[in-house]
Amino acid sequence: MSFDWMKIPYAFLTLFIVVNFGFLMNAFIQKIAARVGRRHGIPIWQNYVDMFKNYGQRTSITHGVMFYLGPVFRLSGGVGLLLFVPSIYGSYMFSNLSFAGDLILALYFIFFGTLGMALGAGESGHPHAAIGVSRGLAQVTTSELPLALAIFSVALQYQTLSVTAIVAAQQGGFMHWTVFTNPLAVAAAMLSFLGSMMRPPFDVVIAPQEIPIGPPTEYHSSYLALMQTNRAIFPVAKIVIYMNLFFGGATDWPTFFFKVFLIYMWSAFVGVCFPRFRVEQSIRWFLVWAVPLGILSIVLV
Repeated sequence: MSFDWMKIPYAFLTLFIVVNFGFLMNAFIQKIAARVGRRHGIPIWQNYVDMFKNYGQRTSITHGVMFYLGPVFRLSGGVGLLLFVPSIYGSYMFSNLSFAGDLILALYFIFFGTLGMALGAGESGHPHAAIGVSRGLAQVTTSELPLALAIFSVALQYQTLSVTAIVAAQQGGFMHWTVFTNPLAVAAAMLSFLGSMMRPPFDVVIAPQEIPIGPPTEYHSSYLALMQTNRAIFPVAKIVIYMNLFFGGATDWPTFFFKVFLIYMWSAFVGVCFPRFRVEQSIRWFLVWAVPLGILSIVLV
């Protein structure tokens, strides 16, 4: 089919909406965690201030080309994941570029940014960067395994790799949602979701109480701003995948915001209730609890 160039401005509009929603959601979750700890937390606009401040800074430090491409790859993973899945089902404006992608492409974009950051931070030459990257890759790889199994189960259930077709199969009432027709796959995916959000108890890689290691320490100025922007885009983009595959998708923006909010709160509430895992503990947790559910969902589909 020929490419419709009118999709491009609509895709940028979707990106603008998601960026702002992501910044507000991140601040809201930080305020929840602060209130649980009997603190006031950051102002709701603090993330905007930090982002614009960092975008206005420059650096004269040179670590090589790959070091500076790391944040670019990271941001490309979040933006690509968002643009190749439909945000609003049945909408010409907000279906984005979903006609050109499928679940395999979405899985690729989920891991693309992580690999880019690993290559970029590793080129800094700092041993702490290598430590942080190795810990992060180990945990992320293990946490993504249950999600991959759940997606394969859903693809087998609906006999398609098209995200739009899977959303279409779930229309007609909430009992058609995958969460009711294939609960084991959704359970495995939701356990995987906790690790991919990098919030407690799976945030030891970027935990402020830990030794300062990894990309958040190595990057600064506008490169740190790119990472902050992706932290607003990528969680929402991944939740859009979950919403489309497991919870019936969204047919309008109010439904989109409501479902994304509820799915996001799953990781926020778990984060304020459970203590932090060490990396080896989190890897063991995913292999013992989440992976068997994913395997079982494929067997029983």
